[in-house]
Amino acid sequence: MPYKNLLTVLLIALLAACSSGNSKRGGDENGVAVSGQQVSVQGSAPIVGGGIEAARRAAIDDAVHQASLQLKRNNNSAMLVSDIKVVDEWQDADLYHVQVLAVLSDKQRCGSPYRKKIVATGFPVMNADQISGTESQDLYSGIPREINNQLMETGDFIGRNLTNTSLYSRPDMAPEIRFAEGSGESVILNIAKQQNAQFVLSGVIRDFRVESTEYVRGSGALADLKSMVRDFVARRSVGIDVFVYDGFSGALLFQHRYTDSILGDVSLPSGYTVGSERFNSTSAGHAISEIIQQASEDIHKLFGCYPFTTRVIQAGDNRIVIAAGAQDKIRVGDKLMIYSASAGGTAGAGLGESQGILTITDVSAATAAGTLDSSAVAGAVRPGDWVKSFATP
Repeated sequence: MPYKNLLTVLLIALLAACSSGNSKRGGDENGVAVSGQQVSVQGSAPIVGGGIEAARRAAIDDAVHQASLQLKRNNNSAMLVSDIKVVDEWQDADLYHVQVLAVLSDKQRCGSPYRKKIVATGFPVMNADQISGTESQDLYSGIPREINNQLMETGDFIGRNLTNTSLYSRPDMAPEIRFAEGSGESVILNIAKQQNAQFVLSGVIRDFRVESTEYVRGSGALADLKSMVRDFVARRSVGIDVFVYDGFSGALLFQHRYTDSILGDVSLPSGYTVGSERFNSTSAGHAISEIIQQASEDIHKLFGCYPFTTRVIQAGDNRIVIAAGAQDKIRVGDKLMIYSASAGGTAGAGLGESQGILTITDVSAATAAGTLDSSAVAGAVRPGDWVKSFATP
């Protein structure tokens, strides 16, 4: 008899544990289920004058709101919704519903899951005589190359190097761009279109002058010796302007000047490439590397949150091919908005009318293809039109 009582107690405890586990997996009355570092939640919104696109965005916002409320109810204030993925969506009468998987993190991140393309152009020196022939000649292309490399290391960007090209015929006038063949805006748009890039990185080495700590006086051997020593016992200022342009409109989105000062050995020997161990071991190289790191962090912080944008490269028979694929983290089932580029004139600047929602059905390394939703107008999408991800928190 004692054994039977013990077995009964164990059975009741086991059933209670199973019931508790099922309750946690089932979620609450709002359709929220929490599992580890993820929250599965539903959202809905009415389909009104704005159409399906507006209703879908509102439904996603509602789902994220429900996930945030769930975190507050659990007193988990340290966790944030850092990324979301729409795993299912459907229309029921006049309501649009989405099922969203929200990823939780203790750090604020962005909702864009795609990698954005950025093309780097050269950083010309405003005063060429500030870098002697015996010093490294890699700054022009090396600085933008290393900014690109550090952006790619974040996993949020695809960097392309066009560092043998400068946007500025007059570096002292940067970021203003004027060429005989047209406006600076068209130069940026042409480069971005050729490289299939969303952003264009450029800059200018504004200051790299050496100031001797001791005035060189007189003539003769002593004056010559002081002149030779000034490169090793001197002060050198470093000033680098960094710019980022929108590759689809030509607008200047980011502008910042980074400065530093070096005292002592300010030489930067010839043959030292930016980013190398030898380059970083010098005082001047270390200061430039610090600026590169800070600029990369600032650009990533600002543009990591931007919606992903690319171009249509083929359109026909309701099959749309875009200039982004697996390398950009495009996946089968993803949904993107298509906008006309005709409203911005021949340059394609500015978003035009929405042409519908593209659902990806095939993905290759550099391209992807999909079909438009039933509400899209047949033949309205053309090569060169814009493809844009939905803005998510």
